[in-house]
Amino acid sequence: MTLTRCGWCGTDPTYVAYHDEEWGVPVHDDRRLFEKLVLEGAQAGLSWITILRKREAYRKACHGFDVEWVAALTDAELEVILLDPGIVRNRLKVFGARKNARAFLAVQSEFGSFDAYLWAFVGGRTKVNHPETLADIPTVSPEAEALSRALKKRGFTFVGPTIMYAYLQSMGLVDDHVATCWKRQGCGLAVQAPAR
Repeated sequence: MTLTRCGWCGTDPTYVAYHDEEWGVPVHDDRRLFEKLVLEGAQAGLSWITILRKREAYRKACHGFDVEWVAALTDAELEVILLDPGIVRNRLKVFGARKNARAFLAVQSEFGSFDAYLWAFVGGRTKVNHPETLADIPTVSPEAEALSRALKKRGFTFVGPTIMYAYLQSMGLVDDHVATCWKRQGCGLAVQAPAR
């Protein structure tokens, strides 16, 4: 059976699997929310497929995206991570992961979880948009702009409005699957991915 998907994922199997199994699926697990925050920051200025292909290297470098472990990294340890050819070896991004981990822990401490803090920006439920085509999908939203401002005030980096909109889409706080996508069938509700 041939499925119609959002055109941005093309035919690359890694991209297709990401679209079908992850993009737009609501996430409430803090470890996964931290993982995606690190990866979205790494993606700034690059294509998302580049980061998807490097995700396993990031998982290894970030100890399974253990936020406490990343927050405790020393400068010397970050310098070693910078030598890893499997990640984007950008000093600001690598050191930014530690900075974001520390800010992430502060949010957890204040709100009980990053999940509780994050989902408040969309009123606790997925905002379902109804784009007909890819051209109808925005690159920012009022929620992304508010989240960006709030995170920057809390000391996060690489959290501009465009990055935060992509984050909201990927973590399922926003549903931007186009009208013809199989994930939008059934009155706009995502359906179970078919077995591969």
